[in-house]
Amino acid sequence: MLSWTLGCWDPFHTNFAEVEPAIAYRRSELVSPAAPTRRLLFMNYNLKFGGGRIDFFFDCHGDRVLMTRDEVLANLEGLATKIRQVDPAVLFVQEVDTNSKRSHFIDQVQWLLEHTSLNYAYYASQWKADFVPSDGIGAVDSGNAIFSKYPLRQGTRISLALRQDLGGLERYFYLRRNLLRAALELAGQAPIALLTVHTEAYARDGTKLSHIERFKRELDELTESGQVAVGGGDLNTLPPGSEQVSGFDDSACTEDYQADDYSEEGEWLRPLYDAYSAETPLAEYQADNAAFFSHTTRSDGFWNRKLDYLFTNAEFVRGSGLTHQDEASGMATLPLSDHAPISVSLELP
Repeated sequence: MLSWTLGCWDPFHTNFAEVEPAIAYRRSELVSPAAPTRRLLFMNYNLKFGGGRIDFFFDCHGDRVLMTRDEVLANLEGLATKIRQVDPAVLFVQEVDTNSKRSHFIDQVQWLLEHTSLNYAYYASQWKADFVPSDGIGAVDSGNAIFSKYPLRQGTRISLALRQDLGGLERYFYLRRNLLRAALELAGQAPIALLTVHTEAYARDGTKLSHIERFKRELDELTESGQVAVGGGDLNTLPPGSEQVSGFDDSACTEDYQADDYSEEGEWLRPLYDAYSAETPLAEYQADNAAFFSHTTRSDGFWNRKLDYLFTNAEFVRGSGLTHQDEASGMATLPLSDHAPISVSLELP
């Protein structure tokens, strides 16, 4: 394994500033949304870059790296169908591609804007390289996005710590995870701060915990400044009180992509639950873990753990939180991604 580092030399353009503007998007023809009521529906969805249930190499169930254009478009249409069905005012997404060989260079942020009733978006890349010389990946640009029916402003990408338990060459091409922040503008309402994140999954050097703690610090700072804030994303760990923390039936990876032993992470989310309202109150989750599971790597299994969350310093409408696992919540979601979407209504102050 190479141990040298590339320093300031960045031949494949993989690096980002510590803080920089996010990339702004808008629908080509805006859809006039209904005037906001006292409640806003929020949704979070890890889209698996439009990969549907193709078994990719990183899940160790298959060896696929690239998709055809038809595969990508079919998978995106399934995701858009679910998004249209839920009809959120605000949508946080993780793992959305904008310029990647693996997804046929389709800009999925713009595509989703054109195929849903969402009008605006900000995008922040978390994996970007002109060329990744491994596994046939090639060019990649994938990251987090915030979508909204209503105007967004001040989109900001905030870099998170890069894992250090890799050799220099691997680290150079590795994901640059981030916080994506924006402000939601509603007539007659103070701006609502929006925050999404996709934390580290595979590191064993404390990087994941540092990402979770940084996410909470950002929510704390927004709260201390008097702003209403909603944050969410794929936190890649389990809630306190989870009955199963390892030995999942979809476990196939044994080395580089092993990310399914949470036995030392049992209290990592406790500070978030203690400080903020969650889309699923912790007591409800602890009473019935399975009703809120939102992830599995198996295409022929069912959801077996909760990794996806929404939090606010205001109040979510009691009983409005929903994990969209199957037809009971509108349509089957297992074929669409390796994550189920979650949603909840925010009570505006």
